[in-house]
Amino acid sequence: MNCSRVRLLLHCVIALLAVLPCSHTSIAGDVDFNRDIRPILTNHCFQCHGPDDDSRQADLRLDQRAAAIAMLDDHAAIVPGDAAKSGLIERVMADDVDMLMPPPEFGKPLTASQRNLLKQWINDGAEYAKHWSFQPIQSPEIPEITTSGESRNPIDQFIIARLERAGLKPSPAADRYTLIRRVYLDLLGLPPSIEEVDAFVNAENDDAYEQLLDRVLANPHFGERWGRHWLDQARYADSHGYTVDGDRTMWPYRDWVINAFNRDLPFDQFTVEQLAGDLLPNADLSQKVATGFHRNTLVNQEGGSKPDQFRDEQTKDRTDTTGLVWMGLTVGCAKCHTHKFDPITQHEYYQLFAFFNSTADQNSVAPTVPVPTAEQSAKIERLQAQQADLNKQLADNSATAERRAAWEQSLLARAAAIKSMGKPEWDVLSLNGQSNKGTELIAQDDHSLLAKGHPGAPGEFYATATSLLKTVRSVRLEVLTHESLPKNGPGRASNGNFVLSEFSLQTADGKNVPFAKVTAEHSQPGHDVTRTIDGDVSTGWAINGAPEGSMNRNRTAWFALAQPISIEADEPLKFTLTFNNSNYAIGRFRISVSPAEAMVDGELERLSAIAKIPTADRKNAQQSVLTQAFIQQDAELAPLQASLTKVTNELAAVKKSIPTTMVMQELPEPRPTYLQVRGDFLRTSDEVTPAVPAVLPQLDGVKSGTARLEFARWLTSPEHPLTARVRVNRIWMRLFGRGLVETENDFGIQGSLPSHPELLDWLADQFRRNNWSQKQLIRLIMNSATYRQSSAARPDLETADALNLLLARQSRIRVEAEIVRDIALAVSGQLTERIGGPSVYPPQEEGVYAFTQTKKSWRTNKDSNRYRRGMYTYFYRSAPYPMLSTFDVPKFNATCTARDRSNTPLQSLTIANSTAMFELAQAFARRIIATDDDTDAARLQYAFRTSFARPPQPDELMMLTQYLEQSRQRFTDEEQTWTAVARLLMNLDEFITRE
Repeated sequence: MNCSRVRLLLHCVIALLAVLPCSHTSIAGDVDFNRDIRPILTNHCFQCHGPDDDSRQADLRLDQRAAAIAMLDDHAAIVPGDAAKSGLIERVMADDVDMLMPPPEFGKPLTASQRNLLKQWINDGAEYAKHWSFQPIQSPEIPEITTSGESRNPIDQFIIARLERAGLKPSPAADRYTLIRRVYLDLLGLPPSIEEVDAFVNAENDDAYEQLLDRVLANPHFGERWGRHWLDQARYADSHGYTVDGDRTMWPYRDWVINAFNRDLPFDQFTVEQLAGDLLPNADLSQKVATGFHRNTLVNQEGGSKPDQFRDEQTKDRTDTTGLVWMGLTVGCAKCHTHKFDPITQHEYYQLFAFFNSTADQNSVAPTVPVPTAEQSAKIERLQAQQADLNKQLADNSATAERRAAWEQSLLARAAAIKSMGKPEWDVLSLNGQSNKGTELIAQDDHSLLAKGHPGAPGEFYATATSLLKTVRSVRLEVLTHESLPKNGPGRASNGNFVLSEFSLQTADGKNVPFAKVTAEHSQPGHDVTRTIDGDVSTGWAINGAPEGSMNRNRTAWFALAQPISIEADEPLKFTLTFNNSNYAIGRFRISVSPAEAMVDGELERLSAIAKIPTADRKNAQQSVLTQAFIQQDAELAPLQASLTKVTNELAAVKKSIPTTMVMQELPEPRPTYLQVRGDFLRTSDEVTPAVPAVLPQLDGVKSGTARLEFARWLTSPEHPLTARVRVNRIWMRLFGRGLVETENDFGIQGSLPSHPELLDWLADQFRRNNWSQKQLIRLIMNSATYRQSSAARPDLETADALNLLLARQSRIRVEAEIVRDIALAVSGQLTERIGGPSVYPPQEEGVYAFTQTKKSWRTNKDSNRYRRGMYTYFYRSAPYPMLSTFDVPKFNATCTARDRSNTPLQSLTIANSTAMFELAQAFARRIIATDDDTDAARLQYAFRTSFARPPQPDELMMLTQYLEQSRQRFTDEEQTWTAVARLLMNLDEFITRE
């Protein structure tokens, strides 16, 4: 169901716990139902005589006492106080194979010990007990121990008391070198520096360790380390899944998780915001982003996929995931039938399903919200203030009305003059052209310039000419086709297009003369001609999308100065055409000037026609057109309008660049939910409403529209027996390698019993009392002597507690895939410590996407993003980053509450030879060579301590020295020699192991 460790040792654990003395057994020989009897019934009886109506045989139900002791055909399976008269004992003790239970073909025979336990239990009254995890969390007494000097906090007293009953002692504390590296790897996923190690090792104050914990818990990399654990459960990925596996933007949710851990958001609020942040009163952006937890579900983008089918799959995944992550229950086993073992009916499964069945997404990316960065928000605020100020200046100009009236009269006069005189006078200039990067501009007979040679945008064209005119008010730029250009042009792009970024005019004295207005007969959407005078070289005018069809035709743009300029007959005018986009220069152009304000043919006629209409009779659209035209030509308002246009365009560009993230959103009216026959969404029966299983505290009065919010709050309600236990257990698992309940993803009847039930409850109770603070809980556990123990193997434990269930020592844990790379990044000195932001593309080998349905574009980073932490690596579900897969990262198609840990040759080969790791070994070598002391011994000490925190033992240093000399014989280059040493250190087991 998920990626948690395969429970191969489950039965061994249960058996061990059954024979070892437990703290809750008050009298020797007492039979405890949950410890002794329930495992027998669960593993040997419930499949045919359990809660599932469909698979129940002989109408006999053994999971409930009332049904088990009820009379069936003049006899009862269990007669409390009398095993001899109980049908159950008669059948399990039968010699006749036809009568024997469980049947031999079932393959699960009872042992003599199990039969005797059943007999004793029935003779003692056959009392049932609620499964331990469904019972309220207790506040147990802290046990007394005889070796109090070995205890640092109550955790140790629970652990030592258990060890004392088993005749064992805890291990001594690990040395300080081991402790600081353990703390750093557990809390940050990064190794400590030599300076940090020495400061701790040499500290003489008694609370040096406690101060170390406080410093490291305050480190912002804590949120990355513990956020990554949570993202496994959230099934976070950067793609939609299934075979298309398209890209998605979910990293704002990832960053929310990191921030939540760093600010120690209480777990109850952490829960509510992720499951129902959108339903909180006046929900802010952060709370909406938090709901990305359940938008990490897969989206099927294949052609022909049915939205309702995959919305149903998503809702089931949300139901199953919530059950596993918060309650440690395999509720998904009840989607097709009543749960075979746990008290969860199929009806109750779809009641849980109903909490998540009314969201707006339907196998879709939407709904989303924009998530600006702090920098983007500040820029938007600044631009909006500028925009408001410019609009105010435009509106407050006192003389505007008079100038406006005069201008409208001039429109009428000019229109009449043009009608009688014809079109404006244009002087076609004889241009002298050149470029700044080698393109040749050749003069043509029609006074145009044709670009030749040096393909691609040259940067800038310069065109110089004199005019017979004494006054210039307008400039006409014609872009012209030519047979030598791609598709006949008029641009030099492969399709004949161009992008003119800026167009400017200088007089002979070098003064720039700004254009107040520009129009063109056609502009490509998103590339309006006004962008040639906006001062932004990243924008520009292009001509694709022509209404006539093909864009390969002559086009004209008219530029108007705010005021006419006077020129002498021999005074040259210099025009500059700027191209920012490579390969998109203009191929042929011609420039003309006019003393009159020129407009696109027909524009003056259109404006004058509006001006004839009395102001009171004009429609809003007509008045707006006239106003904009007036502003663009007005000497006072045009610069303001140009600035406003620039600010507006910049604001639009910033808003367009803002990332969005997928969020939850409730429908105005809830969808009806029905029980699905055999889990088939097309075959439904009874309608159900949101509710929780009867075995758990009830949630009364669920309101339509807020059901999901009420459910989220219910999960961390004081009466809930599971959530605090499950979360505490998983935090313990991260720090010891195994939870107090080994089956951390199954707190149900099939799961293992707690190794230390009272400690689990005490920690859960403390967790709730301390405002659900995860940092306080982690600090409490890590301050214990139990956590600080050495992880060294002990001969006495090999037989007494080989699995280390009693915690007489710490555990050695191979770090996760991302941390393997993070350690290498840190020791190499290459680590980019920036937190959050879009996912990145470190080096990976070729051919990763050769067998995926859609080939992915892996844009390997060349900048500092190349060296970001492993958790920021772009994650495709269909083909994850190879190193991550090699070190057991799942595909996150479903929730992962605990990763597998394998040990394979491929892992060693990856560290030694992969491109990403080899370049880090090279960087580590350069860092070693750059140390102040250039002796081999000092460099080896530095390399070893950077890798492992501790100094090398004499024999280790001797072997390293020998290897260094051997490497010098193989390589002539010193960097290659030390790279070999770096690779050796990085390939040692200790390098990727938390001791």
